[in-house]
Amino acid sequence: MSYLTERRLEERDRRRGEIVDAAEALYAELGWDVVTMDQVARRARLSRALVYVYFKDKADLHFALVERALNALRIRFEAAREERASGLGEVEAIGRAYFAFARETPHQFDACARFQAHASPDGNLPPNEAACMTVGHRVHEVIVAALDRGIADRSVRPDIGDPYMTALTLWAFTHGLIQIASSKAGALQHEGIAVEAFVEHAFALALRSLRP
Repeated sequence: MSYLTERRLEERDRRRGEIVDAAEALYAELGWDVVTMDQVARRARLSRALVYVYFKDKADLHFALVERALNALRIRFEAAREERASGLGEVEAIGRAYFAFARETPHQFDACARFQAHASPDGNLPPNEAACMTVGHRVHEVIVAALDRGIADRSVRPDIGDPYMTALTLWAFTHGLIQIASSKAGALQHEGIAVEAFVEHAFALALRSLRP
């Protein structure tokens, strides 16, 4: 690769990163529904036309935000596994890290939730959407690694079935739990249930299903 080509690629990556930075800042401030491509261009100090060179529309830009959020989530999951006494301990730590992710960066959790609710087309995916799928797979593989360790050290029952499918099930369980805990807190309290108690009960139930 020539020096000039390398510089052009670096400049392209830098500009793309500036656009995603601007979009994420607006997302956190305003919520995704009201963010416009014009606002992103102004925040990034770029022309609207240049933003469209990198992202064909707002949905395409959203995929870039999801990819970033999923990468951040994967890093949290990997950190959560460190220095745990067992594979089951790693699984629990990952679940709690997911809750922390949703609490500390709600716009990133919202980006991921919108992506999960999005119906992907059949056939070849657009590049930015395909990138999200790739990173999402890596996130789930961190859970699989924890389950595999748990089976090996006998803290996780060996008959859980396919570890990847189990990882997906645990993710779906926790994702829904986060959404209920955050959006239905008032309804839970009306039923006489504290949100914290609800969450702890759910974790205990999930972990009990994995223990030998």
